Amino acid sequence: MATQSELTLADYTFPAARLRRRISTPARTPLVLIACGSFSPITFLHLRMFEMAADYARFNTQFEVVGAYLSCVGDAYKKTGLVKAEHRVNMCSLAVAQSSWISMDPWEALHAEYLETAKVLDHFNYEINEVLGGVETGEGRKKCHIALLAGADLIQTMSTPGVWAESDIDYILKNFGAFIVERTGTDIDEALSTLQPWKSNIWVIQQLVQNDISSTKVRLFLRRDMSIRYLVPEPVVQYIEEHELYDDDGAASTGSRSGKGKGAEGGQEAKPAGEAGSSGSGGG
Repeated sequence: MATQSELTLADYTFPAARLRRRISTPARTPLVLIACGSFSPITFLHLRMFEMAADYARFNTQFEVVGAYLSCVGDAYKKTGLVKAEHRVNMCSLAVAQSSWISMDPWEALHAEYLETAKVLDHFNYEINEVLGGVETGEGRKKCHIALLAGADLIQTMSTPGVWAESDIDYILKNFGAFIVERTGTDIDEALSTLQPWKSNIWVIQQLVQNDISSTKVRLFLRRDMSIRYLVPEPVVQYIEEHELYDDDGAASTGSRSGKGKGAEGGQEAKPAGEAGSSGSGGG
């Protein structure tokens, strides 16, 4: 498989090999989970969020999960600790190499310009429902519901005035919705109180086993020359060591950005301001 540095948009093909093309219960709605973010680096919490969301959907909704995707922000997102997109895509690819249902899609990272979260979700909707035609049910074809998967930090940024354009919040939550994993230190009820118009399209997942791993903490450990094993997948540890990433936070990064647009770590971080002052979600 080509690494991200060898890929271009001209070479790009949508990674559909792990997308299940038929649901087992025709009455259910097929669901595809999308985690957008920095993933610098990807951690076990990022991966665990998919499993939590799949369990939640199976027991608490009429959805049937048929696939999941990681989508890394591109190099236009300037932030301290954000190594080049090719490294983050490669690390994510290594992290999900053994997964039967989680894929890495490099499409967002291949763009030189910053892409808003809404555009990324539109991309998945187009590829899965328009190009592939959704999934088979045994009683005909059904379009997949595309949903954002994020940490509670995302909802907190959405409820903070001035961080997101309301039109973008409305577009994302009305058309796609979000599965949100609760996070220590985030008052999810307070955050949701300002998002009542979209509450039926927001699913909150409780962490039954608390996990406080964050990309920020992993980078801190690396700067202090401390072990990060069992915080991130072993192939990612080896990749970081091989490429000498994060030795000095910022030295291998594409640049830094301060001010508005930076959200809490661990689950999701806000993307930099985009059109109409909007920002999106990011994982570390």
